[in-house]
Amino acid sequence: MEYIIKNGFVYCPLNNVDGEKMDICVRDGKIVESVSDSAKVIDASGKIVMPGGVDPHSHIAGAKVNVGRMYRPEDSRRDAEKFKAGRAGSGFSVPSTFMTGYRYAQMGYTTAMEAAMPPLLARHTHEEFHDTPIIDHAAYPLFGNNWFVMEYLKEGDVDACAAYASWLLNATKGYAIKIVNPAGTEAWGWGGNVHGIYDPAPYFDITPAEIIKGLAEVNEKLQLPHSIHLHCNDLGHPGNYETTLASFDVPKNIKANPATGERDTVLYATHVQFHSYGGTTWRDFVSEAPKIADYVNKNDHIVIDVGQITLDETTTMTADGPMEYDLHSLNGLKWANCDVELETGSGVVPFIYSARAPVPAVQWAIGMELFLLIDDPGKVCLTTDSPNAGPFTRYPRVIAWLMSNKYRMNLIEGELHKWAQRKSTIATVDREYTFSEIAQITRSTSAKVLGLSETKGHLGVGADADIAVYNINPETVDPSVDYMAIEEGFSRAAYVLKDGEIVVKDGEVVASPHGRTYWVDTQVDESIYSEVLANVESKFKQYYSVNFANYPVQDDYLPKSAPVKGVML
Repeated sequence: MEYIIKNGFVYCPLNNVDGEKMDICVRDGKIVESVSDSAKVIDASGKIVMPGGVDPHSHIAGAKVNVGRMYRPEDSRRDAEKFKAGRAGSGFSVPSTFMTGYRYAQMGYTTAMEAAMPPLLARHTHEEFHDTPIIDHAAYPLFGNNWFVMEYLKEGDVDACAAYASWLLNATKGYAIKIVNPAGTEAWGWGGNVHGIYDPAPYFDITPAEIIKGLAEVNEKLQLPHSIHLHCNDLGHPGNYETTLASFDVPKNIKANPATGERDTVLYATHVQFHSYGGTTWRDFVSEAPKIADYVNKNDHIVIDVGQITLDETTTMTADGPMEYDLHSLNGLKWANCDVELETGSGVVPFIYSARAPVPAVQWAIGMELFLLIDDPGKVCLTTDSPNAGPFTRYPRVIAWLMSNKYRMNLIEGELHKWAQRKSTIATVDREYTFSEIAQITRSTSAKVLGLSETKGHLGVGADADIAVYNINPETVDPSVDYMAIEEGFSRAAYVLKDGEIVVKDGEVVASPHGRTYWVDTQVDESIYSEVLANVESKFKQYYSVNFANYPVQDDYLPKSAPVKGVML
């Protein structure tokens, strides 16, 4: 099938295209130089054209996500819809699998990553991917509290740890090394937590700093496309910005493996809004976002996403089990908790971010400060840590906030608790994002840090034909004033193409193809690999409740498998 998207205002930062009127040609699922005269025409006159959106951090599939769906029927009732070209779906903060794919596509997103997969429950995650239409996807296995990882790093055996990581990534069909509250979730299994990066895990006697450094070295040895994906210790605690800055420094002197090609960073820090708090208690809690932003501005080894508060009732879920217990103790709402043997743990708690409440108001301000005070949009990605800070369906609202100081000030002066002004600098920051900068933080930056920018996040020849067309005319719409037009325009795309197929037209889903599953296929030294595998198999017999042979995810679970190669030096 051939298409030509004509006369649109194209925003493609990876190719230095900033609002030029251009035609985009599509053939056989790819963007090409030209098409034949028989190509179907999509008239994008007076409309914005961007690459399909890329979400590098969301929670859309897997065991804890399903717990969030099951134990919150009130959330399912809040948003339900029968889609004309697909299945029915429900769920506001935790949509069902089908609805997740549809909602992303309606916003012009074509790729989304599940940011925390317990390795033991990888099959569950891939089964839900199978039922999530349209979007390409991948999952990040959890490494930061894994017994094997802690043992190998405690012994200083980075090569053995790399061989284990290679096996685990292949076994789970995972994409990146995810680290959540390193050593802290293991401590939670003993009824505690760690505080700061030099507080060791019980029994294993290894600190978060050692885990972060060791896994960063492992990541570069394996030439993984994405850097380590770090959820810092002390999430959500007043005063945690000091732990955050210390964590950022740990891998600073590790060099990105040049064989990875696309990235020069070694650290991706996630939902940093939750890690930018000053003070000692909630009474003297203040924003320290300016210090975090200053660090990011001055250092090139790091990229962050924000985890922007959307001021909604939502469902929090994370492998940071002790934090979820703290949240449950704070709000008294229902709480689910699970320990995953030898690997990780997680918790799920509903939460209400009320604009009238003092702490959520400051949290909102902190996220906005990070976006607006980090100078380079190539260092920050738009996320809400969905659904933790709010559902991904609020991305259009966040975009409108970023593009309009008036929108922000109306909220600050009319709805937000006064703490937002008293305990942050947000009311003094008048920067407004451009359309090109929005394309960066939602497309090009995400694709680059994921190692997918050869085919994702841009509209150059050879890219996947993942394209979003929005009913926004940049010649007549002033985002600073017409912010509701921005929010509405990015909520329901005029057209979305996925691999060259029209999947959304006039905001409605019209097709629901399967997306591909990215995973990393790594190779390591055979002698080290064999020795590590023998140790792993022995420990399985001793500790695991499943057989070693039943652990790996079979190829049949990935109907559109997209392996990415990596090789250990």
